[in-house]
Amino acid sequence: MFDFDTLPDRRNSESVKWNFYEEDVLPMWVADMDFLSPKVVIKALQERVAHGSYGYPLITKEMRFSVVDWLTKRHDWEINPEDLFFLPGVVSGFNIAAHLSSQPGDGVLVQTPTYGPFLNVAKNNNLVQQEMALTRGNDGEYYVDMDLFEATITEKTRVFMLCNPQNPTGRVFREDELSQMAEICLRNNILICSDEIHHDLVYPENKHIPVASLNPEIAANTITLIAPSKTFNIAGIKASVAVIQDPELRKKFEVSRRGLAEWVNVLGQTAMQAAYQEGAPWLEALLKYLETNRNFVYEFTNQELPGVQMTKPEGTFLAWLDCKETGIDGSHSEFFLKKARVAVNDGSWFGAGGEGFVRLNFGCPRSMLEKALHSMKAALSE
Repeated sequence: MFDFDTLPDRRNSESVKWNFYEEDVLPMWVADMDFLSPKVVIKALQERVAHGSYGYPLITKEMRFSVVDWLTKRHDWEINPEDLFFLPGVVSGFNIAAHLSSQPGDGVLVQTPTYGPFLNVAKNNNLVQQEMALTRGNDGEYYVDMDLFEATITEKTRVFMLCNPQNPTGRVFREDELSQMAEICLRNNILICSDEIHHDLVYPENKHIPVASLNPEIAANTITLIAPSKTFNIAGIKASVAVIQDPELRKKFEVSRRGLAEWVNVLGQTAMQAAYQEGAPWLEALLKYLETNRNFVYEFTNQELPGVQMTKPEGTFLAWLDCKETGIDGSHSEFFLKKARVAVNDGSWFGAGGEGFVRLNFGCPRSMLEKALHSMKAALSE
């Protein structure tokens, strides 16, 4: 029923991913899948465009309940419609969260390596960035050293930026890990801002647990940010949600976002509602396709790319490749761009601990993925 093998022509679609580099470069970098969005979303947008009126939109009950139902069915998380704030983006959401919870000079805690915009939160809000490195075990798996987590906190720490599923490592944190981090934040009066944008993209042996779903006390201390953008490949639509279950925290968020990120455009609302109400069958098929791609990248990398190692991501459609044993001097991403004509994200963009890594997007047709990996193999073998 769903075609994930056909590569759409995106060079004529104002795509950042496909038009940033020269035409002979395969773009495997930004977290933007190379699949058409679900037909149910396309149909809903076409019908809304045909209406011809695009005035200021109202957030309807149906819109709110589409999100509530999605989180209940897919993540066992029961929330209320009034807990939701609709935003044009997750990045604006976590900057608002930092702003409302702190004063200039306070601390924001981030775990590295991490999603690049997390590293801008401190300077955007005149805060002090407090970095805690994720620990990488001998098997390549990342985990949280709870003693280090607590030791990094100071009396100035006001907000913890959690990324789960974690970008770029692909970790899906377990319940015990989330509980320990959340309890430490509660003891130290630190707000949790949880970026869970990849929450729907988790593989069968793992389960995404919203940190706010653990218990009411943690929920009252958490701002959770989600979006259908990664799940249904509609990032350009700009539609996201902040879930805030505590009434006082909701009031603070409402005040802080005024004039900055107040609503989602009418087409964003249309796409989001259609995706959450009708997109589940498409997502189930997508996850199976992504899982086979993940397994293929894992096996090819560890067997065919000399000096490169990879651990299977538990979530996301992003592979975190350790290139430190390749013998390459300088930037590994520049090497693959020049020698293989494949664009990947350089690990340094993700902060401390990213040195010597590249991030590769495998959310694409298998033929494109195979071509990229074989080009990287040829470049490493020269």
